[in-house]
Amino acid sequence: MTINRRVFLNGLAAAPAAALAGGFWGGGAAMAASGAAEAAPVTHSFTLGDARITVLLDGHLPLGTQLFNDYDAAKSEPVLAQGLHRLQDGALQIPVNGYLVERGGQKLLIDTGTAQLMGPGLGALGAGLAAAGVTPESINTVLLTHIHPDHSGGLITADGAGVFANAELVVAQREWDFWHDDGILAGVPEASRGFFDMARNSVAPYAGRLKLLQGEEEAAPGFTALELPGHTPGHTGFMLDAGGEGLLFWGDLIHSAALQFALPDWTVAFDTDPAQTAATRRRMLDRAAADNLLVTGAHLDFPALGRVLRQGDAYAYQAAPWQFGI
Repeated sequence: MTINRRVFLNGLAAAPAAALAGGFWGGGAAMAASGAAEAAPVTHSFTLGDARITVLLDGHLPLGTQLFNDYDAAKSEPVLAQGLHRLQDGALQIPVNGYLVERGGQKLLIDTGTAQLMGPGLGALGAGLAAAGVTPESINTVLLTHIHPDHSGGLITADGAGVFANAELVVAQREWDFWHDDGILAGVPEASRGFFDMARNSVAPYAGRLKLLQGEEEAAPGFTALELPGHTPGHTGFMLDAGGEGLLFWGDLIHSAALQFALPDWTVAFDTDPAQTAATRRRMLDRAAADNLLVTGAHLDFPALGRVLRQGDAYAYQAAPWQFGI
């Protein structure tokens, strides 16, 4: 698989500038003006085979409609109405989820939330870990789906120190190389370089305990990495085999559950290669539906656990029943 350098640069030239100017997703100013409080810890734990999994809600952020490529209100309005979703100040409120997986005496995180990087309404993942009785020092492994600040921000403290002192960081080689390529950085507008600063700073403390994935291989015991390129060059999903029970962690395959199951070809400004993003999405949604996979994603509505159904040329999401008695 080759990296289309021109497409990535064009995407980054537009997206981060708009993001940084408008509260990252285009609605941050409105959220701040509303006096939104810091996110409180919200978690949900369930068992799957030989694993205990805790979904950690980091908070929520506004995804402005202007950040959808070729947004069409005539198409979106009936879809939103059917799903009982509403726009607030021109934006959809989407969750940011991370995951704690406890299995075989090991504690593993998938993505780390935003920490202090993205303002009010976010940054609760660390408090969620504490509420689950887990210390940062007890985390053995951190799997990153990609190095965007709502996924990697929680790797570091406000002063740039590593939060997870004993953890190995696992990320795709292609993802690491992209964000550390000075040649790519040189072609990005000055106003957009904050994305690269945040990416590099968040992973810097882990350079000495780093595993770089070369493709679809074992990321950690029980976890197979899946290449899901498009959103970023090395965007990665992880398939867990928990003693015969499976769960697909698909990262940012879907940003808006309200729209992108029904309109799967819609992409957002933060997709570095929109055409590849849409193709990857259809490929994985087809697989999830055909194989009846249990799935979860960083921006699915909490607690973010369900299955994918085919509906003609599009898809639907069916939330899994709540697991009681955990």
